[in-house]
Amino acid sequence: MDQNDMLLRQILSDCRTIAVVGFSANPMRPSHGVARYLAQAGYRVIPVNPGHAGQEIAGMTVVGALSDIAEPVDMVDIFRRSEHVLPVVEEALTLPGLKCVWMQLGVRNAEAAALARAQDVQVVEDRCTKIEHARLLG
Repeated sequence: MDQNDMLLRQILSDCRTIAVVGFSANPMRPSHGVARYLAQAGYRVIPVNPGHAGQEIAGMTVVGALSDIAEPVDMVDIFRRSEHVLPVVEEALTLPGLKCVWMQLGVRNAEAAALARAQDVQVVEDRCTKIEHARLLG
């Protein structure tokens, strides 16, 4: 196992509460499938989508914003286009206990990544939590 895989494995082992930003109520969307997978794998998953705030979808209660989460969050898993990541990361960095900002496949934002790293928050870009969990811990 290379060092990058060891780091990903550590992140996925240490981060037990995950906020999924850009969660979709549509079961065909990747964000929905990943959130369900992570919940079934034993993580505490908090879906974030202002259009579905307060609704229970797939057994999970959706919140409207990261700032609406009333408990510590270990990881913010981002399903947003790269150009929309910076404000999400800025808000995420206000959360107590944040350990990791994870940007999904195809999502990269150098400014957001640098901001998170400057606050000692681990950053993963352009990777899928479901794929990496299944590969490394599944």
